[in-house]
Amino acid sequence: MLYFVKKLSLKLKCACLPVVTGVLALSFLLSCGGGDGAGKSKTLVMFCAAGIKAPVSEVAKQYEKEYGVKVQLQYGGSGTLLSSLEIAPGDIYLAADSSYTDLAKKKNLLAETMPVAFMRAGFGVPKGNPKGLSKLADLKRDDLKIGLANPDAASVGKFTKKVLSKHGIWKDVKPTVLLPTVNELANALKLGTVDVVICWDALTHQYDEIDFVNLPEFDLEKKNITVGVLNASKQPTEALRFCRYLTAKDKGLPVFAADGYEVVQGDEWALKPNILLFSGAMLRPAIQDTVKAFEKREGVVITPVYNGCGVLVSQMKAGEKPDAYFSCDVKFMEMVQDRFLESTLVSANEMVILTEKGNPKGVKKLTDLSKPGLRLGFAHPEKSALGFLTKYLLEHEKLYQQVVDSGNIKMDSPTGDFLVNQVKTGSLDAVIVYKSNAMASQSTVDDYEIVGIDRPEAIAQQPYAVAKNSKHRYLLERFFTAAVSAPGKEKFMKHGFLWELGKEQEGKKTE
Repeated sequence: MLYFVKKLSLKLKCACLPVVTGVLALSFLLSCGGGDGAGKSKTLVMFCAAGIKAPVSEVAKQYEKEYGVKVQLQYGGSGTLLSSLEIAPGDIYLAADSSYTDLAKKKNLLAETMPVAFMRAGFGVPKGNPKGLSKLADLKRDDLKIGLANPDAASVGKFTKKVLSKHGIWKDVKPTVLLPTVNELANALKLGTVDVVICWDALTHQYDEIDFVNLPEFDLEKKNITVGVLNASKQPTEALRFCRYLTAKDKGLPVFAADGYEVVQGDEWALKPNILLFSGAMLRPAIQDTVKAFEKREGVVITPVYNGCGVLVSQMKAGEKPDAYFSCDVKFMEMVQDRFLESTLVSANEMVILTEKGNPKGVKKLTDLSKPGLRLGFAHPEKSALGFLTKYLLEHEKLYQQVVDSGNIKMDSPTGDFLVNQVKTGSLDAVIVYKSNAMASQSTVDDYEIVGIDRPEAIAQQPYAVAKNSKHRYLLERFFTAAVSAPGKEKFMKHGFLWELGKEQEGKKTE
């Protein structure tokens, strides 16, 4: 039997070569004839796991009817398609298991990804389950003709080998056939070639002749269907638009649900979503380029509102409903946390004293702020996180009232960047701002002196959160991923921020 299986597997692999070659050639022709940029081509090339053919093809037809963009679907096992991505031009890759899209990312083949739905593996059996199969150990029975998917070609095959190996029976199972796609397994079962297959639960909903038997060993590990845009795509914005349509709760996902898939929550569909982003003004230099690049790639509109976090919080409490909030400090996120999903700490920002170059007034420490005749600028304690933290810092050092009584405070502002400009024009001698405010000025080295404060209370921490009522949660999660990617992190560091993302998880691991 083992010899037969190996021989059959070899024949199947050889038989697949002309098919794969044809797929690659067709993909190449479509890509070359598809246009020269996003929105200009009327054809997208999508590599799609064979087991997900039914809902994806239906959604593709629906999309073409609505927007005139054809989605040319190329089917195969998730593993086979992954190999094709390295040599075949295309735009989109949908895998039955997120491990394949993760691997594609590691190989730099895939950019952003979106979750679609979940599947469970188990037994596919003829209607009525005539062999009475109910447990994984039944695969060792001598009276069964068994069909399995090739672990090197199909997602369900890879998963089958993993689970059976984990439970010590992989070497004991003698499949009658080893096939490259889960669809071929279902057809073999339908034709009576085999008595049982291991397949996805959603696939069996497409066959009246097949029943699905849940197995606890497989139920413990749901698989995530994931779609993503290829880095090689010449029309990423159009590709992303279709992916958003495919994963929209009111467009593509109902088609998946009707076919028996357990779908994700999904965003509401919009051809060009409009996003309202509230952000502390101090974050502007770190994220503004990311905002522009994300808008262009995704084909969306982001309206960023940069202001003091006290002002932003007041606006939210008065009824404003941003889709996401990037706060200057955790204290100002906590004030409105009930409106948002769980926040994630991204960065930290030191507070510093900024003076003219050479520091002519000799401001070297906090106690110097009460020197006679000094013109000081602070941020407003109610309108901004910077002002709130400045007041808290000076109160902690028992200096606040002393500085107030000195009469040195000449100006307060809702944002730190305005205070920096006042030092530049000579209107103020010293200000307390964030280090990022100082670093945002291209002439900092020549025109200013930065005096460190070096106190635990002189650190602000910046969290990000998506609003609970946002219609575009997954889109905003992709924006967050872009903001904290390697290029995004570099922008934060360039402007004097400290990187906090992941430190909390690292701390838990070491405990």
